[in-house]
Amino acid sequence: MTKKNIALQIIQTLRQNGHEAYFVGGSVRDLLLKKNPKDFDIATDAVPDRVKALFPRTIPVGAQFGVMIVVEGGENFEIATFRADHGYQDGRRPSSVEFTNAKEDAIRRDFTVNGLFYDPVTKKVLDWVGGQKDLKKKIIRAIGDPKKRFTEDKLRMLRAVRFASVLGFKIEAKTFSAVRQLAKKIHEVSQERVRDELVKMFTGPDPALALTLLDKSGLLKEVLPEVDRMKGVQQPRKYHPEGDVFRHTKLLLAQLKKPEPVLAFGCLLHDVGKPPTFKRADRIRFNGHDTVGARMTEAILTRLRFSNEFKEKVVACVEGHMRFKDVRVMRESTLKKFMQRPTFETELQQHRIDCLASHGDLANWRFLKKKISTLSKEEIKPVPFLSGRDVMALGFAQGPLIGKILTLLEEAQLERRISSRTEALEFVQKLDKPAPEPPPEAPKEAQ
Repeated sequence: MTKKNIALQIIQTLRQNGHEAYFVGGSVRDLLLKKNPKDFDIATDAVPDRVKALFPRTIPVGAQFGVMIVVEGGENFEIATFRADHGYQDGRRPSSVEFTNAKEDAIRRDFTVNGLFYDPVTKKVLDWVGGQKDLKKKIIRAIGDPKKRFTEDKLRMLRAVRFASVLGFKIEAKTFSAVRQLAKKIHEVSQERVRDELVKMFTGPDPALALTLLDKSGLLKEVLPEVDRMKGVQQPRKYHPEGDVFRHTKLLLAQLKKPEPVLAFGCLLHDVGKPPTFKRADRIRFNGHDTVGARMTEAILTRLRFSNEFKEKVVACVEGHMRFKDVRVMRESTLKKFMQRPTFETELQQHRIDCLASHGDLANWRFLKKKISTLSKEEIKPVPFLSGRDVMALGFAQGPLIGKILTLLEEAQLERRISSRTEALEFVQKLDKPAPEPPPEAPKEAQ
């Protein structure tokens, strides 16, 4: 049974027990746009205790706000009681709610395109906010007074940008003006919430539009000031005829369509180290911007509360993006170790996009693609012939030297200078063993 059919059964259960119930919000918007909704949220006049009584499995995720989760068919469905909100003292959630009717519930929501209700039984849309008209015009418009909507919940400013970039809509003038006026208030929102919105917009169908709207709204300077500082930072025309660092970054994002998060943020932040390393010498230079950028990226992603695993991957993409220029002159062992990196496939995608957004020279990318097609995984990352214990068994004492010997063995194996365990043993046996340290002197007897 599809998720939509399960949601319809939930609505029928509520109605059979004397309650109003409708699909609401994003699911209605997506259905009217001929898209498949990921979730089906339901609004009803049934209060949380009543919902709990009608369904065998419920989760009171926000019962004080009238929100319950009903678990049916292994899926979670959000069921919210019609309500009006009051207070909003923390700039994010109402301090109190009043259970009310469907119309009042609609007009307290964020944007007209999200304020639509749909009756799946009669197949009628209930529209008290002009959402259908704005859907046809492809407009994101706040319901009622935009400043009031954004003052109630500051996250709505980022949501306006996200919906516009993901749907390809324009933000209505008064709504956008209110965002610009209140952009500095976004700091009242938790970093986790900011992070989630940024991920959704930069992994959407038009990440470049997201960056443009963040910039024009004034939100970019508040949530990603390091990216905002890329604007106006000139680059050498020989390598970057497209213009400054910000334009270059936007051109990278313009080539992405629903990218994986690591690739999206790798592209967004790959040149974040250029503004602080800008220098005019024989030409414009950004010496060490990859290393500086990696440190900055880690700080940015830490601030936004990303996981350590995610940070490590994006930092690797930023730190390694300049290494591609040397791939055709690398030693074979160095090249293969570069290709062993867990993020190499993502980095290779990023390198291609980086080139296309600047000088357009894909020679290094083509070189690597050919290498990948001619080398097996075993050739790129072979199983070592010897272990540390094997090396110690040949007379080398435990310590840092063992690691150095294993590195020499790996390089020899990658460069095909050894091709068997026997040759590896012979390789180690030819190495000079350090002279044993003299035994410590016996302590002199006290005089």
